[in-house]
Amino acid sequence: MVSAAIARNVVGVIGNIISFGLFFSPAPTFYGIVKKKTVEEFKPDPYIATVLNCAFWVFYGMPFVHPNSILVVTINSVGLAFEFVYLTIYYVYATNKGRKKLLIFLLIEVVFFAAVALITMLALHGTRQRSLVVGVLSDIFNVMMYVSPLTIMAKVIKTKSVKYMPFWLSLANFLNGACWTTYALIHPFDLYVLISNGIGAISGLIQLILYACYCSCKSKNDEDGDQDLKPSGFQLSNLNGRAAVV
Repeated sequence: MVSAAIARNVVGVIGNIISFGLFFSPAPTFYGIVKKKTVEEFKPDPYIATVLNCAFWVFYGMPFVHPNSILVVTINSVGLAFEFVYLTIYYVYATNKGRKKLLIFLLIEVVFFAAVALITMLALHGTRQRSLVVGVLSDIFNVMMYVSPLTIMAKVIKTKSVKYMPFWLSLANFLNGACWTTYALIHPFDLYVLISNGIGAISGLIQLILYACYCSCKSKNDEDGDQDLKPSGFQLSNLNGRAAVV
């Protein structure tokens, strides 16, 4: 019979693999930036937010905060490295205004993270208290990232089209949330990993249900859109370009 420790490690490794895929998914976008040597209208905000999110989960998984969480540390360390690479690329090709904004936000994050880390280590004693404070903060940032597709889901319902909600990304979000939820439920139980990733699994499931409901409308809407745009090839090209950026 497989022990709980082995089962937890197996699920955690699978979660690491899925999460790695999600962290790697923006790579083509940044490859395009390097190729064009411009960030155009691209916004770094999600990646700035992910830096803080990963940093808190790395801190949370440390033995002096929440023991037995090495797999949480490994994947979020990888994610942190990815985000710094993406933001470095953005900094190189951004305008002076964009660079200034990036540095200001990163500085704010560093100060905030340092303040939380100092308070946690100096004012809180024992892993239980530290896990509570860092775990709650980590959950807040994780939930914010998981529910961010809500605006896209609203657009899907309004337009009855899944054009702007990629199936594979929705599936990956669901699998990622479900995998880490399972990991959290296996002994030793991890409430903080469970909360945010449980919400993530539900969010991903809702996206998949929406996709199943409206995917049959996709080809019809695309055909109607093509017919409407046939008189102007320039507009069609412009719209395709905008869709690709999204």
